[in-house]
This record gives sequence, C-alpha cells and structure tokens, in this order.
Amino acid sequence: MIYKDDPDSIKGFLEDTSNLKSGHTPGVFFPETVDELAGLLKRALKEHHQFTIAGNGTGTTGGRIPLGEYVLSMQKLDHISEPVQLSTDRASITVQAGVLLETLQKKVEFSGWFYPPDPTEKLCFIGSTIANNSSGARSFKYGSTRNHVARILVVLAQGEVLNLSRGFCRADNEGLFRFCLPSGKEMAFKRPEYSMPSTSKHNAGYFSEAGMDLVDLFIGSEGTLGIIAEADLLLTPLPPSIISCLVYFSTLEGLFRFVGQLKEKNNGISPRAIEFFDSHSLEFLAVRYPEVPGKSEGAIFLELETTPEREGSDLDILFELMERCDAICDESWMALDCHEQERLREFRHALPLIVNDWLSRQHESKISTDMAVPESRFGELFDFYRTSCEEESFVYIIFGHIGDAHLHLNILPRNHEEFLKAKALYRSFVGKVLELGGTLSAEHGIGKLKVEYLVVMYHEGGIREMARVKKYLDPFLVLNRGNLIPAAYLETETH
Repeated sequence: MIYKDDPDSIKGFLEDTSNLKSGHTPGVFFPETVDELAGLLKRALKEHHQFTIAGNGTGTTGGRIPLGEYVLSMQKLDHISEPVQLSTDRASITVQAGVLLETLQKKVEFSGWFYPPDPTEKLCFIGSTIANNSSGARSFKYGSTRNHVARILVVLAQGEVLNLSRGFCRADNEGLFRFCLPSGKEMAFKRPEYSMPSTSKHNAGYFSEAGMDLVDLFIGSEGTLGIIAEADLLLTPLPPSIISCLVYFSTLEGLFRFVGQLKEKNNGISPRAIEFFDSHSLEFLAVRYPEVPGKSEGAIFLELETTPEREGSDLDILFELMERCDAICDESWMALDCHEQERLREFRHALPLIVNDWLSRQHESKISTDMAVPESRFGELFDFYRTSCEEESFVYIIFGHIGDAHLHLNILPRNHEEFLKAKALYRSFVGKVLELGGTLSAEHGIGKLKVEYLVVMYHEGGIREMARVKKYLDPFLVLNRGNLIPAAYLETETH
C-alpha cells in the first residue's frame, strides 16, 4: 500500500474539470491489489477514515474532489487481461478499475474486437466509466456503458468483496434484493422506489426498474455504494470499415429533417453516432478551420459502420438523404480512410479546446448543461435554450448528441455579471427540462456540483429512497460522502 501526504502529491487530487476549488485532504492511499483495497476499508471505521474515490480527473461534476476525506486513488489497479472469445460475434475482457479507456480500446482493436462505449475523454479510468455509466457519441447505436458490463467485482464499504455476474441477483416481485456476502452475512433490501424519465440517456441517481439486476444498481452509483475494482466487459467484432462525415446545412429545418430521416429504421443505413454543431460552434471552429462555410446554420457529424462491399451503396443512400434535406453537399466533409477520419475526429474534439482558450481570456467559467428530454420534446428544449440565451445576449454554443435528444448548451460569460445571470438561467433550464419529462444529467452524472438540483428532480421522497439504499450498503458513510445525495438526507435518514 502506498500512502502520500506531501503537498505536491496531494495537489493533483484536488481538481478535475469541474473548476471546483474547495478540495482538501489529509492524504492519498494507492492500493495496489484488491486485497489491499478491501483491507483499507475494513480498517476504516476503527481508524475513523472516510474516503473519496479518485478516478483520473476527467469528470466534470467534482465527484473525485475530497472535502476533508482521505483520497483513495485507483490508478495502481491497472491490470488488463487478453480478450476471450465467447462466440463468433462476442468476446469479453477482464480489466481492473485503473485501466485507461484508451489502453482498453487499443488493446481490443489489435485483437480484432471493439469496445463500443466512447466517452470523449480517452484518459478516463474504466472503473470511473462504470461508476458513472459513461456514454458518448456512439451511444446512439450501442447505448451506455451499462449495456457492455457482464460482471463487476465490488468492494463494499466495510471491506466485503462482492463478485457480481449478471443474473446472480435480481430484484424479486416485491423489489427486494436478497444475497449473501462472502462472510455469510445475509443481505436484503429494496431497490429505490421511484420512476425514471423516458429518455434514451439518463445518468442522475440510482438506476431502478422492476426485476433489475443488482449489477445495475452499482453501475452509475458514482462510488457511493461500493468501489468497482474489476469488471468483465463485453466486446463485439471490430467493424471492417467506417464512413465518417460532417454535413453542413444552410437551414436548421433541413438539418432537423436530415436527423429525423437518419433515425428511421427503414432508410437502409444505421448510424452509430449522430452529433450536432450549431452555427455558433462552427464560428469558433472556423478560427482554426477556415474551410467551414460561413453560410452554414449548423452541421451534423455522422459515423456509419459498413463493409468494403457495402460502402458504395451506403454512400449513395447518404448522398440521397443529404440532397433531399438541402444539405450544403459540395462543402460537406467525407472521411473514408483512416487519415481523413483522424482529421475529422480532431475537428470534433477541437471545439472544447478552442472554447476553453477563449474563456481563459475572459477569466470566467462556462455554465454548461447535460440534460436530455424525450425525443418528442426535443424541439421545445432546443428553442428554449436558444431563445433564453438570445434574450440575454449571451455568447453560447449548442452541440452534442442530437441522436439521443441530448445536447450540451455552454454559456460563455464575458464578465462576472454575465456569469451570475447564466447561473440563474441554469435553474430555469432545470425546471423546463423536468417539465418536459427529461433528466437533469444524461451522461456526466451528479457529483457534488448538481446535488441540489437532484432534489428538484426526484423530490424529497426520491432522495430519501436513495439515502435508504446508501445507508444500508454503507451505514457509516465511508464512501464518497457529498456526492449524489445531499448530506442532510444522510444525517436524518435511517436504514
């Protein structure tokens, strides 16, 4: 077990991409084996230790930032096995929590396999992607991380190690989970009793549905119920060929029509990613990419899996849809080989870098949303975002996962007065999204920054349900206190 408490070692664990500045900790533990991790938690109560679990600092909600607790870093648990073929179209791979997503993706692709979840930040830890049920652009076809996890090894708050394969334990007709720990202790508790929104992506609070698998309770629980130390992940065959393109439109009407037709099941093609850039996003990108047409009102980034034999017919269907929806065909960007696809990926990922550079000169932080609504209400939310920002004359961009009715709005304040106005406007966005039947967070989770808004979404009864489950599995509040559930509910709720 490695332990560090010098200021230089601690400093890096007091930040992530959330801009939360209040972190502090007595020191950082680096377990190198699952046994060391379990032992640390077994001693926690006796030694009066509470822990904040640290991923690799890529989160946006302050979840890994300690507020006086010890930090438990997962970076030394980084073993990765070889892929094991299960059938002609399925394999699995065992990984520890500290393996980088980038390392996993490269390793399985070298063996001819494919791990579909694709969060934008490739340097995140796999354990964190499971604890946060991460998604990304490819979730349009493949869904979130939850869909690709076959087994998890969870270390509970008092040091018990629970090896959970799918099917091992499901909620019964009364909603009860019943199982035994390795020590022989019998466990029985109800799943959280509330309804979740009817959105294609949702990552706010504990997962709950009738007959659910216990594995799914831990996925997306943000490290508050147990520490995911290891997992078996499901792989699919590596697609033989990819078509990538960036399609520009002179009107939003044509763009939305194009997206609608891409989603139709009988159009002959099945995209794995459909991403949106509004005109303001394109204006920022045009600083670095002068080929962006100035007359464009928006663009769609598209990824389509194909084969060398089918590529020609898929392109024909794609061009027909573009022409039918009045795309700016001559200036759109088609990437059919690895080199061009890499350039297009760089284009996609350049937007936050350019925006952050612009923001650094304003000396203010952006206000960003991670909300999603049911498909049928998408237009209402999009119009509400735009109208609200235009009325305040904000600098803003809207971009992201339009295939899942999940767009990110970034308000970019030019001064502190605008920052305060934008922060107040965020509350009205929360209200509007919930009114439309949506979710507060589609992919980034709650962490510490959005705790107060989760109460608005689930109301007091729903938060007390989460607190009940938390205190059953972590009765002494050893893990990630301050994340997901407001502290007041943990202090007053009994298990």
